[in-house]
Amino acid sequence: MRIPRGILATLACGLLAVSALSAQKKKDKEEITQVLRLPEELPGAVAGDTRRLVFHTTPLSSKGLLSPQVRDALKALQHDAGGETVLKIRAFVAGSADLRRVRDLVSEFYASHKEPLPAITLVQAGGLPLDGAQVVLEAIAAAKRDANPYGLAFISPTVSTAEDPLGPVPPLTEKTLAGLRQSLQSVSLAPPDALRVTCFFSSLQNLAESRRLVQTEYPHAALNFVQMNRAPRQALSACEAVARLRVAPPSPLSFVDSSGGESQIALVNAPLLVFTGGQDSFGYQEADARLAFERLKKSLEQAGATPKNVAYADYYPLSPGLGAQVRKVRGEFFDHPAATMLIFEGLPSMDAGFAVDVVAVK
Repeated sequence: MRIPRGILATLACGLLAVSALSAQKKKDKEEITQVLRLPEELPGAVAGDTRRLVFHTTPLSSKGLLSPQVRDALKALQHDAGGETVLKIRAFVAGSADLRRVRDLVSEFYASHKEPLPAITLVQAGGLPLDGAQVVLEAIAAAKRDANPYGLAFISPTVSTAEDPLGPVPPLTEKTLAGLRQSLQSVSLAPPDALRVTCFFSSLQNLAESRRLVQTEYPHAALNFVQMNRAPRQALSACEAVARLRVAPPSPLSFVDSSGGESQIALVNAPLLVFTGGQDSFGYQEADARLAFERLKKSLEQAGATPKNVAYADYYPLSPGLGAQVRKVRGEFFDHPAATMLIFEGLPSMDAGFAVDVVAVK
């Protein structure tokens, strides 16, 4: 049967129209998928009400690689924090993955939930206490109600060491916990007042015993355990802490020495605290270190604080020599705040020598 030419022409036109429409849809779809939104830049510093600060540590997971573990950690943090506003995240990452990916994932997560972006510190650690775990997040958040009516104490660790890098860590943990206990007592506090305790170890072998010691003394604090380096130079245990004050200190910021100066405590009762993200140095000379502190100073000033009002500083040098460099330069900027300085495995930038983040009163 012959089909009239008119019908054939109509069918041909229809097929061409459908083909053109399909091609246009495909083109539009391709154009949509090609438009990638860059992650928003995280703030250099954020401020929070001292009375409302609370502390969280995310559970470890061994499922998947770094990206899914970070997403799971952020979901766990969001669940744990409830309606709190996360101000600062410190991420310890084990393994050889790109630490900068964590920053992007944090930005994407909070932007997608339309929540304020937190400041962040990224540190590569030697290991975490679960096989396959690649990330743990420590978070400082602002609760809806007062949690610390008299302020906070930021407590430097008593660092206990032994020359043998393969030596047992639990005996050293007993010593650092004794130092932390003495620091708390020096400001009329006790272990139940601790809100967060972070312990850094040279090795995670026989971690169960060190964990038992810490958990027995601080069952209600947010706890974290981190191996600093894969190949330690010496056996080491060091536990820093944040505690809730029982009475208001005499001034917005004051310092207390204990244990003959081995441990220093910052007592804070200022209305606001400023938390900076990690500021990396780029290069290994003193001039490079000064530039890092200058950038940190700028972040503080933009948030309404100054280096002279720093209560606590965490330093993350990658070698003892770089640690000595930090000690030499920091006095040009800070008035000797309480601090933790320990050698770590790595930082986000390949040419970074150290990182520093601080807590300052406002």
